[in-house]
Amino acid sequence: MAKPRKLTHAVMVRIPEPMIEALDRLRAEKPDHPSRPEMIRRIVADWLEDNESSGRNLRA
Repeated sequence: MAKPRKLTHAVMVRIPEPMIEALDRLRAEKPDHPSRPEMIRRIVADWLEDNESSGRNLRA
């Protein structure tokens, strides 16, 4: 298992089954088949980039 990146925090969330199924469908469309946590990170980063006025790059 890889060491966690510095300056990161674990976040525990419960996600309803229909949302997990939608997430898995989205993951399956990606050529690199990201893990669930990675797909969630990408979704959040995309949303933040679209909604942040600061224009900071939020991708790790």
